[in-house]
Amino acid sequence: MIDQERIAQLNLGLEPLLQPDVEHIAAQLDRQDSTSAEQVIAALTAFSVAAPSWAVGTGGTRFGRFPIGGEPRTTEEKIDDVATLNALTATNRSISLHVPWDDPDDPEGLREYASSRAIAFDAMNSNTFQDNPSTTDDGKLSYKFGSLAHSDSAVRDVAVDHNKYVIDLGVRLGSEALTVWLADGINHPGQADHRAQFERVAAGLTAIHDHLPDGWQMYTEHKPYEPAFYATVNNDWGSSLLLAQAAGPRASCLVDLGHHLPNANIEQIVSRLAMVGRLGGFHFNDSKYGDDDLTTGSIKPFQLFLIFCELIRAGDGRLPSLAYMIDQSHNIKDPLEDLVQSTEAVSIAYAQALLVDRPALRAAQDANDAAMAQQLLQDAFRTDVRPLVAEARRRAGGAISPLEAYRSVGYRAAMIEERGLVSVATGL
Repeated sequence: MIDQERIAQLNLGLEPLLQPDVEHIAAQLDRQDSTSAEQVIAALTAFSVAAPSWAVGTGGTRFGRFPIGGEPRTTEEKIDDVATLNALTATNRSISLHVPWDDPDDPEGLREYASSRAIAFDAMNSNTFQDNPSTTDDGKLSYKFGSLAHSDSAVRDVAVDHNKYVIDLGVRLGSEALTVWLADGINHPGQADHRAQFERVAAGLTAIHDHLPDGWQMYTEHKPYEPAFYATVNNDWGSSLLLAQAAGPRASCLVDLGHHLPNANIEQIVSRLAMVGRLGGFHFNDSKYGDDDLTTGSIKPFQLFLIFCELIRAGDGRLPSLAYMIDQSHNIKDPLEDLVQSTEAVSIAYAQALLVDRPALRAAQDANDAAMAQQLLQDAFRTDVRPLVAEARRRAGGAISPLEAYRSVGYRAAMIEERGLVSVATGL
């Protein structure tokens, strides 16, 4: 339904309104002797952030879930939705699968299907936080008390084998990375030994790392709590770093913006991990209290901007080549509309961070001039870069106003008609 010809038609009436705004900000940046508008547009055009397969369906909580209708019933339909998202944004050129939520019988066929829709496969995600009869010895073994941290070596072996299977599947799909998030931990004091659990996880990750093919990376993802509330094995960036270092040279840390305690200084965490060469990727979302999985940039846009400032600092003026993905749970919104808004928020923060006068900022920092340092950051953050983001989308074949375009073509209504009102996507 949404192809480039349709997008071009929708853009036609908006282009005369967009161009004066682009010219205005371009002139403004020229006067400031800052990063030029064309440099920002080029950087945005090259940028891509993956969409996870589980995010094209409605999310839920332990209290309930309210499907929106027209949700994808198969992995192929999930790819269709991500392709639709990418047609609108021109910035979501890959999909990240979660196994066994997505476990294709014909990986090569699925890869060809995705390629026909200009979608590649981002990092693979293993799942050992739910029992799956096909991987847990037909139900005889359980992850109830952990997977890689379990006291029973048979359970640990099954968890390692599952991760190896996900890697092998990823090879057939054309992926080049594995993300490992573990629910392993303790709910009650004394339930298990902290050190023994950690050492078991480190050993398991080492075995998984040794299975990585050439060119592959592995990401350890930390989270302070949930579902283990007293103590989680990989609970913070320091634990994640220790596990990555123990696993091997191709293991690094993945930062999920919701996987931190309230008011954590995530940009400082980014700086630390980048400093030691173990920053591997990002899951973008936003939160008010915990792992809320809200729309990226909806609660803390300045924090998102500061994170991109640290990323560009780590890349010596450019965004480093990491695994970037949006990871959200769309409980109320249409999932694709939410992903559109998050993608724009990420692009805006990236563009704003590119405008920071870094030599001037460094001079202010060296002079201990806190007021000027703040002013330089605020000047970039308060710059309305939305016209540059829209122009980058337009040049890449996307929609100038993607949310408006999505609604105007009636995609959700068409999917409800095709897939049904009660279709429910697998996953969250």
